Amino acid sequence: MKKCHIAPLACLAALVGTGLGAAPPTAAHTVHVVKPGESIQKAVDAARSGDTVLLARGTHYGSVNVTTPGITLHGMGRGTVLRPAVGTSTTTTAPSTASPLAKAADSCAAAGNGICVTGTKDHGVDDVTIASLTVTGFDKTGLYAHEADGLTVQNVTAVGNGVWGIATEHSLRGVFRGNTARDNGDAGLLLANTVKEEQGAADTEGTVVEHNRLEGNRIGVTVRRLRNLTVEGNHLTGNCAAVFVVGDENKPKAGFVTVRANRIERNNKFCPKTARLDALQGSGIVVTGADDNLITHNVIKDNVGNSPLSGGIVLFKSLVGTPSERNRISANLLQGNSPADLVNADPGQGNTFQDNSCGSSRPVGLC
Repeated sequence: MKKCHIAPLACLAALVGTGLGAAPPTAAHTVHVVKPGESIQKAVDAARSGDTVLLARGTHYGSVNVTTPGITLHGMGRGTVLRPAVGTSTTTTAPSTASPLAKAADSCAAAGNGICVTGTKDHGVDDVTIASLTVTGFDKTGLYAHEADGLTVQNVTAVGNGVWGIATEHSLRGVFRGNTARDNGDAGLLLANTVKEEQGAADTEGTVVEHNRLEGNRIGVTVRRLRNLTVEGNHLTGNCAAVFVVGDENKPKAGFVTVRANRIERNNKFCPKTARLDALQGSGIVVTGADDNLITHNVIKDNVGNSPLSGGIVLFKSLVGTPSERNRISANLLQGNSPADLVNADPGQGNTFQDNSCGSSRPVGLC
């Protein structure tokens, strides 16, 4: 690992060349340069708030756990790749005799994750940035964050991870911009209050998901048990389902999500039924158990399937029986979706369909 202050010319040139450095350089901030074969975890644990850990091009092996607020983990584009360590097993139960620094990475790896940004309820890991790298081949999640408010994930490529490409829980005010999530086992991008327990929705205070490409996943983007969030300008194709906005019967209810100006086409991959959800194929945007969402100015084409959740935009009664209410579906362009461009299979009150350009609906009359 090479350490230098951000002001010296060599480090500054490297950072500017990778798109970092929008803020003026400060002598107090340090760049920790990590080459393939060197310990990323050692550099991350040495970093202080405001520092950058810069990963050189090439393949890095192993997992890394970020627990210091305000640091940046930055690669040099897709050519900076993070893969599981050779021989890593997520099922080992043997006690570790490694150093505390190694144990931090080991805990992330044992959970099947590549990069972990992990705080606690009392000690959040806020204002962390992960940018310009590829994370691939992990058993669970390429990048997982918990209690990480103000997280920025930008220009990250998450490919071929077992469950989620990029996932967050209990984290507010996030920015997810310009990422690619492809061929992950479940959601390319999962944003949730919590996954493991029934719980009311959290206000994200304005989390933004924009200009990402989500392709070949089970679900492109899942927004679960959250409120006050925007999904805008993304391209979603080749998934089993493109966008899920999901709530349950707890209070406050999920909702106040804006899904706007996305291009959603040919999400026709088939995914079999699970314990929680029917088989998926040909779903554009699905809203279930969530209120007061705005679905507008999206282009939704050629999503075709035979699932109860298939269709261009689908309002669907939740599995726990909670209706979706007061959702506004307006000014979308829908073509070639089957069984219909617009599907309202929810008994909830106050849902409106206005000014959409479409050719078919269930029930008829929504276009």
